[in-house]
Amino acid sequence: MSDILGYKGKRVIVTGCFSGMGEATAKLLLELGAEVHGLDYKDSSLPLASFSNVDLRDPASIEAGVAKIGGKVDALFNCAGLPNAFPAMDVMKVNFIGLRHLTEQVLPLMEPGAAIASIASTGGLGWSRRIPTNMEFVTTKGWDAAIAWCEANMETVAEGYSFSKENVIVWTQFMGAHLIKKGIRINCTLPSPTQTPMMAAFEATSGKEVVEAAAEPMGRYSTPEEQAGGLVLLNSALGSIINGVVLPVDGGFMGGVATGQVDLSKMMRRAS
Repeated sequence: MSDILGYKGKRVIVTGCFSGMGEATAKLLLELGAEVHGLDYKDSSLPLASFSNVDLRDPASIEAGVAKIGGKVDALFNCAGLPNAFPAMDVMKVNFIGLRHLTEQVLPLMEPGAAIASIASTGGLGWSRRIPTNMEFVTTKGWDAAIAWCEANMETVAEGYSFSKENVIVWTQFMGAHLIKKGIRINCTLPSPTQTPMMAAFEATSGKEVVEAAAEPMGRYSTPEEQAGGLVLLNSALGSIINGVVLPVDGGFMGGVATGQVDLSKMMRRAS
């Protein structure tokens, strides 16, 4: 396979590599010749260069996992996540606070040309309506300050999922302008509903009709492999100028919303 994406021999980290999008991303990177180091709460069966059990709800666990990898890191793929079926603070820790803390641990291992890609969600599209609140939160300094902010603003945190993903989006755009000065890029994706082990939880908590509405106009759920493609492209050599971008990987959902072809009223409903 041609190395047009530039991953051959590159050292990369993939979180959430046990299943779903993270596993598909790790598999694709292995096929492209990368040296893949995995981090997850559950064991991975992939032939990785290294694997460590990491709990993104625990800063010490995060720090130990990154320290074990050490050395130069060319790309980070933040794929780990929790659906809204879990306690709100667990969701916040895994989906944003832990993601941010892990990224901050990896950044000193990165050199110019390195890149970061994270998975956000169409569930975080409310970010544009409350940027001042999101900015106040994403610019908190350190783990404890982020936890304290959430505990003082639980009405904003709500179920955790939407707010956590809003902050992945806002933080990505905020950090893009800072990290590029060091030659490091950061982007995130907005997946459409994807057939992963978490899908049952999403359908149970949000309602199947709501989830299916987010799969329009394609009319089906995406696959983990399709989502992996977007992530791998963002961190590749071909994406060398792409930075601070929130990339829809959604089969046309965002375009359908913008042109009035998706019925958002269905998505405003919640399962009783």
